[in-house]
Amino acid sequence: MEKERAKEIIQSQDFIPVQYKGKPVYINKLDEQSEVACVFPLDNLNSSFNVEISSLHDFNP
Repeated sequence: MEKERAKEIIQSQDFIPVQYKGKPVYINKLDEQSEVACVFPLDNLNSSFNVEISSLHDFNP
């Protein structure tokens, strides 16, 4: 995913899930300088982790 698309998703009023390694996640915040996103897996919102923005993909069920 490109950084601009990740910014669109995080700024949206709608809930927009994305995929990380084939699993649906929610983008919590972005670090644009390091191009890293903090994400939550949708099946465990108590667990967050950082991933490269480029490793995220639009969710297409």
